[in-house]
Amino acid sequence: MNLLFLTPQLPHPPRQGTAIRNWGLIKSLSARHHIALLTFAAEGEPITPELRAACQQIETVPLPRRTIADRLRDLLFSPLPDLAHRLASPQFAARLATLLNSSHFDALFFEGLELAPYISPTPHAPRSTIVFDAHNCETILQRRALETDRRLPRRWPAALYSLIQSGRLARFEAEVCRRADHVTCVSAEDAAALRALVPTLNPIIVPNGIFLSDYQSPSASRRGDRGEGDMRLVFTGKMDYRPNVDAVTWFANDILPPIQHELPNVQFVIVGQKPTEAITKLGERKGVQVTGAVDDARPYIASAAVYVAPLRMGGGTRFKLLEAMALRRPIVSTTLGAEGFAVQSGRELTLADSAADFAQAVLTLLRDESKQRALSNAGYEFVQQYDWERIVPKVEKTIVGDEH
Repeated sequence: MNLLFLTPQLPHPPRQGTAIRNWGLIKSLSARHHIALLTFAAEGEPITPELRAACQQIETVPLPRRTIADRLRDLLFSPLPDLAHRLASPQFAARLATLLNSSHFDALFFEGLELAPYISPTPHAPRSTIVFDAHNCETILQRRALETDRRLPRRWPAALYSLIQSGRLARFEAEVCRRADHVTCVSAEDAAALRALVPTLNPIIVPNGIFLSDYQSPSASRRGDRGEGDMRLVFTGKMDYRPNVDAVTWFANDILPPIQHELPNVQFVIVGQKPTEAITKLGERKGVQVTGAVDDARPYIASAAVYVAPLRMGGGTRFKLLEAMALRRPIVSTTLGAEGFAVQSGRELTLADSAADFAQAVLTLLRDESKQRALSNAGYEFVQQYDWERIVPKVEKTIVGDEH
């Protein structure tokens, strides 16, 4: 089959959730299908040998530049959500039209709501199957952000933004789902959220996954300085992403201090690209390190005594938990952070939703290596089902093979 993927960024190297999912699908499907890729890329951004090996054709378009004035104009005058404008590019649209006019693709994969504005019927016969991979239900993400931010007066501007966006997203996301032949999402929770927008919809659950073999190499599992690593708490993620910013800010302000009061040598390591100014300032505090972009987050995860996921907003399922499990690290997460995974607190990880409970859960693990090992072993057993080699055959059976 000839498959065309449209992605918001180069999927390799996979340094954030969207790219990890896109790379997993592309690499796995490339073993049996011809893959073409149309994507955005920064000026001078290289295409890796691994991506060239997976794709027969790669077309890149510069990322569109969108100013604060553009965003304000769209916020005031456009009925569409901010996401619908984020990757608006006449050049991308023209390149897509050229691809569709020059080749027939059995299926078009639109990866995420940012790419949804480019969904339109193709002029070919037979028509290409249109697959909208929702990743997250964005409407739910904004509603949860609103619920979190409205509690704090200093964050009311962000809450107002979410209030406006959630209504626009609900209408737009529903319309996009109706236009696609197939809608995929990552969990039963997201499927239910999408069905609430479109009651007749039957989303296909394609879980987030990882290549487990990528987490068994010496470089991936290197633990680093064991003396410091024994007291290291690690969080990884794109650090201009609103749910991640909220998570580490809450952790640093409300959860870390009581932990450090009991165990002064504890270090909180925030790993990820594009840290906001507020996140960068956290690195000035005693016991907090902000790394910024790193070539490989796996050694940092592997160095953690406890991996923390103090997420209070967001949607979908978190690759960060899969990675920590694959590297056999014990995890403390909020219930929301572990949403979409059939885990049980005290078995594969520990769940805690208040600052006091989260701090106590971390302290308990730091003081008990046997509990660390028990959670790590159970988590590693759990993550086996999320290897892409098990997930992708379902994509082939239900989507790629549909009517072809």
